Amino acid sequence: MQQDDQVAIAIDGLDIGDPLDGFGLVAIEAAPAGHKIAIAPIKAGEEVRRMGLVIGRARKDILPGGWVHEHNLGYEPSHAALEIGARLRNTRYVDADRVPVFQGYRRSNGKVGTRNYIGVIASVNCSSLVSKKIAEHFSMPGALDPYPGVDGVVPLTHKSGCSVSDGSTSMDMLRRTIGGYMRHPNFAGILLVGLGCEDNQISALLKDQHFVPGPMLRTISIQDAGGTRAAISAGVADVEEMLVEAAKAEREPIPASELVVGLQCGGSDGMSGLTANPALGAAVDRLVACGGTAILAETPEIHGAENLLLERAVSHEVGERLIALIDWWQDYTRREPQGFDGNASPGNREGGLTTILEKSLGAVAKGGTTNLVDVIHYAEPAEKKGLIFMDSPGFDPISATGQVASGANLIMFTTGRGSCFGCRPTPSVKLASNTPMFDRMREDMDFNCGTLLDGEESLEEMGERIFQLMLETASGKATRSEDLGYGDDEFAPWHINAWL
Repeated sequence: MQQDDQVAIAIDGLDIGDPLDGFGLVAIEAAPAGHKIAIAPIKAGEEVRRMGLVIGRARKDILPGGWVHEHNLGYEPSHAALEIGARLRNTRYVDADRVPVFQGYRRSNGKVGTRNYIGVIASVNCSSLVSKKIAEHFSMPGALDPYPGVDGVVPLTHKSGCSVSDGSTSMDMLRRTIGGYMRHPNFAGILLVGLGCEDNQISALLKDQHFVPGPMLRTISIQDAGGTRAAISAGVADVEEMLVEAAKAEREPIPASELVVGLQCGGSDGMSGLTANPALGAAVDRLVACGGTAILAETPEIHGAENLLLERAVSHEVGERLIALIDWWQDYTRREPQGFDGNASPGNREGGLTTILEKSLGAVAKGGTTNLVDVIHYAEPAEKKGLIFMDSPGFDPISATGQVASGANLIMFTTGRGSCFGCRPTPSVKLASNTPMFDRMREDMDFNCGTLLDGEESLEEMGERIFQLMLETASGKATRSEDLGYGDDEFAPWHINAWL
């Protein structure tokens, strides 16, 4: 909490008359766990602060001990200061000989993978069935037994690739996204499947993304192959040949500086900004100190807290790029009934988050306290070491798809309500913000950050445990979402153009 905060979070939920420990007050209204309670009188029309930043404006007078939520707190446009580089941090980098290692796959181009898959990627929606059927062949019992060390064959399908004009922003984004997956080090080989007559021609995609077909990059046109069954048969044969080579890959010690971690939050609640997000931020600080890379995204979910990133931007140029993204989204969301504030979902609000400004405070915490070294567009390659911001919507599948296309070989995903998500070929680690949800959804959650509220370990200690979990997962430890089979249907490239 900050000194001028007017609200606090009810950790266990409050009934009328319950004491507000540390404030000398009692609750005059019941408040669910994770929701806000007033610790000072708030007048109608007054700005309300949490963690030192404005999260909304009071709709009416609120007495100390009163429940603060949608009934008495309204959205307020961002008041974030746009001061670039005002609070740069001095990162203490770990000596090279002390950087911890994980067991990863060093590819021929020098990139490092945390998994070893073959990818079957559809160039267009019309080739989705064939792509899935090719991959399904290798999901049958025993199909991959001759290829130890290969994690699987992943079908990646989508709902675009045609009725999108060549040269349009959406076509550029689609090709950039597919290209990012094609060169992703978690794939040992790629089979690109097209229909033949689509706008997103395979030849144009390869040229745009600077690819040349070879033994581990193959293509099929359904129309040229002679139809659906013929294309499936040919695709299976191609994948079988690539599997022989993929099986030769072996894990080897890799420094943590080669980790590129995508930071996601979904189904957030009032606890997310107290536990899971700052705990992940502490792990990110550890990663960056080791020379690694973290990619923060979801531009609508930094609205109201953008100052926390801008003040750590390493240059005026980096800061201006972030401001330009926010300005674009400000214009874009004017078409929506609730503008930016439409982002907070019903689940977010039920969990205690009232406005997007409040949600953003927790979301930004995932980036830790390190400096912001770069700002990139959706699915652009993450080329710098340190904390990077990538433009994306707040919708998790679209955002995570962009991060993987940018090179994320690990996804760390915080959740308060219990998001069920995977993102093959990149493993996705779920961090629960509260113990009740973790206990209820143990099959889906990898780590419980709710214990932070027990006071038995510090934020830094939990951050170190999360960092160690990053290394273990990168070394091959299966995540809950991998065990459950998530990851094929979450490939969701972002589109912003009209469908023609």
